[in-house]
Amino acid sequence: MFAAAARWPRLVGRSLAPCRAFAATTPATDHLGSMDYGWTKDRIAKTGSGSAESRGFTYLIMGANKFIYASAVRIAAIKFIATMSASKDVLALASAEFDVTAIDPGATITVKWRGKPVFIRHRTDAEVAEAEAVSLDVLRDPQTDADRVQDPEWLVCMGICTHLGCVPISNAGDYKGWFCPCHGSHYDNSGRIRKGPAPLNLEIPQYKFTEDNKILVG
Repeated sequence: MFAAAARWPRLVGRSLAPCRAFAATTPATDHLGSMDYGWTKDRIAKTGSGSAESRGFTYLIMGANKFIYASAVRIAAIKFIATMSASKDVLALASAEFDVTAIDPGATITVKWRGKPVFIRHRTDAEVAEAEAVSLDVLRDPQTDADRVQDPEWLVCMGICTHLGCVPISNAGDYKGWFCPCHGSHYDNSGRIRKGPAPLNLEIPQYKFTEDNKILVG
């Protein structure tokens, strides 16, 4: 029994000898407590020429994407604006030409422009003289007759009462111009308000003479 106890330290020493040899050849480093040291060989380098090339390629892709997005937005904006522009048939209605050859002196015709009535009056010499003789002091909306006509013989004005938008009656009223029966507004033969609730003269649209007997409105 005592002989076995005496051999025990020698047996323990021989059994631990390989462990001491392995520990002596292993580097004493601590990689966050991990015993797997092979991961260090598989790491990707974060510096060097490869990183710069990658960034350049990334910036190129990002720039190309932004250019494509900007082009798409531009095209969409152009198409949206194009839908807001007037169509050809609407543009055709923007102006209208009228032949006034058949209008006798003293007569008035009503034509349609942009869905609204327009009065074209062929005035006599007496009517022109009467319109030119009116003093601005008696007018609610002071305008000379010369400011409202291009040719004294012809008056072109909108056929809409400036009070509430009614259509006045031609060659009627106290001043032999136009009369709005809705609320009693009287206009003279120059389309100027002379009596009644209307605040302004009949509007003069944009027009011009394309020929001696043709008027282009708009």
